[in-house]
Amino acid sequence: MSDEPEHRRRAALIYNPIKVDKKRLRKRVENAAKDAGWRRPLFYETTPEDLGQDATARALREGVDALLVAGGDGTVRAVSEALIESRVPLTIVPSGTGNLLARNLGLPLSDQERIIRATFDGRVEPIDIGMAHLTRADGSTEEHGFVVMAGIGLDAAMIANTSSHLKKTMGWVAYVDGAARALNGAEPFRIMYQRSGGRLHTTKVHSILFANCGTLPAGISLVPDASIADGLLDVALIQPAGRFGWLGVWRKVWWDNSVVLRRTRSGRRLIERRHNASVRYMQTTLVDAGVDEPHPVQLDGDEFGEAVRIHCQILPGALLVSLPKRRAPLSP
Repeated sequence: MSDEPEHRRRAALIYNPIKVDKKRLRKRVENAAKDAGWRRPLFYETTPEDLGQDATARALREGVDALLVAGGDGTVRAVSEALIESRVPLTIVPSGTGNLLARNLGLPLSDQERIIRATFDGRVEPIDIGMAHLTRADGSTEEHGFVVMAGIGLDAAMIANTSSHLKKTMGWVAYVDGAARALNGAEPFRIMYQRSGGRLHTTKVHSILFANCGTLPAGISLVPDASIADGLLDVALIQPAGRFGWLGVWRKVWWDNSVVLRRTRSGRRLIERRHNASVRYMQTTLVDAGVDEPHPVQLDGDEFGEAVRIHCQILPGALLVSLPKRRAPLSP
């Protein structure tokens, strides 16, 4: 039995043992908790059967006051999903290849120590989280959370075609190989979609993305206006016209969405005047999309099989995150 006073606060760390140096990471968390006067932390490892949801539920039953997660984007997604509306703050310790949520929060990816200590002496802010309700071809349904982006179509096929071996050895660059495989013979497909309070639309796309936030590795801003704290879901329709249409997608994502171009008034005016139908953006709080045939689905960079319908909505401020004090506050 522990002789630690029960009234002292306690944190828990959930980590993927494949993605981290667990001995070093646990020691860092223990030292930070001790310095802050908290009880010794609880530790939970993820497994192939539990990506983090069950571990999070166990930690919440123990009455923890804060939670840290270290692993890939899938681990962060699973733990965040299990924390919805719990009001227990989450610290994201960058550990995987993508670190998508950490990037969109502007966290210092190379300074684990500073991020860990933010659990105990940082500030807590609410962020939005998305929920995706999937309908399979057999009529069965599933619901999952996502913190960065969900998608159906070519983006999910790209992820499905990415070699796990290349991901381990090359990191996010491996997705270039997956994209090349997915593009080979890719054809547009028809979707029907409806936004909150809007009418029904039909169009052909290669992908439809549902973004809570839109920054990817290498400074790519896939959905530039998406904010993790604005209470809105940003939807992107990827619909290039023929092979040369992909040049329009490239120009939109790599040039029009670039920080450099958007930083100046003249750059923003140029974007507004330029018509580029290869990528269309819209904002809403929820959207329902259906397809005639099953298409692959991805959530935060992980494949989730195929679906014939995807209903996505945003839950404003449903997740609390711990952030280092010396950084700009999140803004819508």
